[in-house]
Amino acid sequence: MKIVKTIRTLGPLLSIATLALASSCGLGQKEIQGELIGVPNREGWIQTVPYGMTTVPSGTFHMGQSDEDVAASHINYNKQVTIGGFYMDDTEITNNEYRQFVEAILTDDTVGLGPISEEFQKMIAEKKYYPDTTVWTRDFSHHMGDPMTEYYWIHPAFDNYPLVGVTYKAAKFFCKWRTGFLNKARTDAGLPVMPNFRLPSEAEWEYAARGGRDLAQFPWGGPYVRNMKGCMLANFKPGRGNYYDDGFSYTSPIGQYFSNDYGLYDMSGNVSEWCEDAFFEASVPVVWDLNPTYFDASEPRKVVRGGSWKDISFFLQNGTRNFEYEDTAKSFVGFRCVVTYLGRSAGNEF
Repeated sequence: MKIVKTIRTLGPLLSIATLALASSCGLGQKEIQGELIGVPNREGWIQTVPYGMTTVPSGTFHMGQSDEDVAASHINYNKQVTIGGFYMDDTEITNNEYRQFVEAILTDDTVGLGPISEEFQKMIAEKKYYPDTTVWTRDFSHHMGDPMTEYYWIHPAFDNYPLVGVTYKAAKFFCKWRTGFLNKARTDAGLPVMPNFRLPSEAEWEYAARGGRDLAQFPWGGPYVRNMKGCMLANFKPGRGNYYDDGFSYTSPIGQYFSNDYGLYDMSGNVSEWCEDAFFEASVPVVWDLNPTYFDASEPRKVVRGGSWKDISFFLQNGTRNFEYEDTAKSFVGFRCVVTYLGRSAGNEF
């Protein structure tokens, strides 16, 4: 491989040297006319890691449940799949990060977004991209959620907490804005555009959550949810009526627990996360085994993964599948973005 690569690298240089020698002997440049040499003066491409993201190298893993099917759902049998390399936010999108997007849309700063679909135009007109703060009282019966409703989104005390109360469509709109916002700055600086920010596919999410630990039950390995000192390894519901043993009654600030081996925080617990896929009970045998993604625009159910602060440990497992409706906001669902890596996929591209 190295020899071939060296020859390929030296090939153009040898050709140039040959042409230069020919030119010095009086043959001139006409010898290269009619030859396929590619478009000259093309800029090189080096993909940089976007701020706040970490790298997830390409590879193969077994997607699906890593423990017994406790819920007897039969919707996530093991399947070996291959995933291309990508970058992923190392934490969930925070309130303050999302506020940058909201303020840009409120002030009509949509430069770089390009054509906006009718769906997104309607969201802007109706302010449907704005977090729904009422989720804290609406999601739970007879629950005093008023303090969270009043302060969670607006107060600086929660700036570094994961965003909640946004729909699947709002998360998609954020990805479009973030893409335009970055690429406007890059084009102004004379740089090539970066690939689009987007939601991860369900397979990408699970692959990233495992952190290279194939068939691991949790992002940290497993099968336990406490370390040797008895400390909880994620923010979730340890037992009936017990939300606090992990140190937080509701959500926690981002990055309060150890990351997995890919440097990703809170892949289990804190808030569940929207994925790109439509939810279908039989999607596992249907999708391809290379970068599988289940698309169905007519299906209102969209995949959420990772479990949240109000879930028991079963929902924190890497292989547990779940869903919410695309137009419904919840106090326990947020998201993070990914960016496709462009170039050679060999597992060591980073």
